[in-house]
Amino acid sequence: MNKAVFLDRDGVINYDGNEYYTYKIEDFKINEGVIEALTLLKQYGYLLIIISNQGGIGRGYYTKKDTDNVHSYMVDILREHDIELDEIYYCPHYPDSSNCICRKPDSLMIEKALARFQIDSTKSFFVGDREKDVEAALKAGVKPVKIEANENIIKYVKEIIKSE
Repeated sequence: MNKAVFLDRDGVINYDGNEYYTYKIEDFKINEGVIEALTLLKQYGYLLIIISNQGGIGRGYYTKKDTDNVHSYMVDILREHDIELDEIYYCPHYPDSSNCICRKPDSLMIEKALARFQIDSTKSFFVGDREKDVEAALKAGVKPVKIEANENIIKYVKEIIKSE
């Protein structure tokens, strides 16, 4: 079985500032420590999977194409540092207009990844900056790691590696 670190996008991978939705490439900035942290996780054999709510799509603020463009940009930045993400899952729904079970705090996106990549949930972690990330992790049997928005994640990643 594989082990993985699931990561929320906005506030963990990229800066989540005054704008609630990051959907333009010019607004997308990788947070301090992310490159070093993801490099370490890959060196220790963790799959890297993004799990993100993108409710702005469901609200009509931006499109799936906007989100896919930002994700392509993020993947390109990470590849420049020899980091390959294993997958990106995102929920385009907004709770006011949908009763989906993929949106965090539900755990369907994590559960899909666990099955698809044969991941051992007991050896895996979810790094997120909101309580709904913690709830989704717990529902899927993954250890939650809660950070402050835009916090450098390197100290948490070192703790994950030490816990092996």
